[in-house]
Amino acid sequence: MEMINSQCGYPCINPVTRLDYPDPDVIRVDDTYYMVSTTMHFMPGCEILRSYDLKNWEHTAYVYDTLDGTCAQRLQNGENIYGKGMWAASLRYRKSADGSGRFYVCFAANDTHRTYLYTAENIEGPWDRKNIEGFYHDCSLLFDDDGSVYIAYGNTDIYITQLKDDLSAPLKGGVHRLAVSDAGNTRLGCEGTHFYKINGKYYLFCIHSRRDIWRRTQCCFAADSILGEFKGGDVLDDDRGYFGQGVAQGGIVDTPDGRWYAMLFQDSGAVGRIPVLVPVVWQDDFPVFGDDGHIPEKFFLKSTRPDYKYRSLVESDDFRGELKPCWQFNHEPELPLICHDMEHGEWRVTTKAVCSELTQAVNTITQRMLYPACAAEVTVDGSNIREGDYAGLCALQGDYCMIALTRHGGILCISVIEKQTYENPVYIPVESKRVRFRLEADFAGMKDIASLYYWKQKDSVGNWEKEGPEHKLHFGLDHFTGCRFGLVYYSTLNAGGTAAFLDFKYHGR
Repeated sequence: MEMINSQCGYPCINPVTRLDYPDPDVIRVDDTYYMVSTTMHFMPGCEILRSYDLKNWEHTAYVYDTLDGTCAQRLQNGENIYGKGMWAASLRYRKSADGSGRFYVCFAANDTHRTYLYTAENIEGPWDRKNIEGFYHDCSLLFDDDGSVYIAYGNTDIYITQLKDDLSAPLKGGVHRLAVSDAGNTRLGCEGTHFYKINGKYYLFCIHSRRDIWRRTQCCFAADSILGEFKGGDVLDDDRGYFGQGVAQGGIVDTPDGRWYAMLFQDSGAVGRIPVLVPVVWQDDFPVFGDDGHIPEKFFLKSTRPDYKYRSLVESDDFRGELKPCWQFNHEPELPLICHDMEHGEWRVTTKAVCSELTQAVNTITQRMLYPACAAEVTVDGSNIREGDYAGLCALQGDYCMIALTRHGGILCISVIEKQTYENPVYIPVESKRVRFRLEADFAGMKDIASLYYWKQKDSVGNWEKEGPEHKLHFGLDHFTGCRFGLVYYSTLNAGGTAAFLDFKYHGR
């Protein structure tokens, strides 16, 4: 527990999670803040976090387990949805006249080109699903005081469309208008819309790039009515001194005592896009972000529950209880191929199909990597893997790397697998059927490297043996997510083998 300033509260030092939570939207319901972010291809998906101070966050729910079960979402026929899936959800809470309330989550999926609406009375679910007719890129819902419902969305051109009362489709004869245009911006036109009505005025918050250089900036436009002219411009152009990576896109939220903050994100290299909290004040009914145009690196926040203890967003797992909520599958899983043996602390996976590419491996479980550095360890049991199988610990991204157990020439071996395959891979025979692996990642100063190790036991002495060179990690649009630890098993020759994972340890700093 950090020291409390009796007058100001808890110190907040940016960034606030040090994990990949891009495109955040944030709301407050009574004394509790909720944040949703993009989870792309990972399932269960559309994760919602909870906080009582805007600094510390913990998992509270996934909105869905699976989406549509397409071949691509299930990694079938060589298809996938890396870099697609759900993007930039809108999170809202609407109170009824009787005092009850309902949560709404709305997002578009870029593989199906459909718009999804999930609703629930309780943030933890169950969530009811339906679709909104049409495709609304980076959409944001607004429930107006008169009962009207609007959705704002778009790229370069930002539109506002009125929806039917049941949110199933556009309202015939309702509002449909171009609100903001960033035409001519060849780098990134306005998108990532967040739509609000505050003190009788309408506000559109967007992200776009400066036109002279690539740099994310935050802009805001305001109008006196839903049909009025939206006027405004950039409200934040700051990279926190971090390699020209601007901070932008996200929601704004007020505190019980009337303060305002924006939860935005910053590109941070291979680790992903990390939330940054920015104080906001209002001058002449227009938001002013930061301190003299800059994001303060340290400021104080008040907690609505000062003694609350948060569960970590990343965790070790001995697999002796239910799978911890920080794990997500790389795509829709095939659960019949998984045996979670809680008694013996084993997570066992069986293969059903041959797979030539690590990223096409079904049932890979993942956790986000932590900035500025982190490491993970896991024991792999290769007793029942087959010739050409690979079971190990990977850094999951487009340019992946993995250290794994494989069976080569009938012999159990250690091998390193990388996206850029070497002509002469190294196979290190092992006597034990269980081997412990370690993967270290260093993201400080955009270093973005991974190192792979295995535990080498000789007599009564053991040590970590590094295998292969340092692997350069990259954030790319092919996956569009931060690098993750992954426990992966796949067959390249004959399916039907089984691998077991035990005693996963997560280390961060």
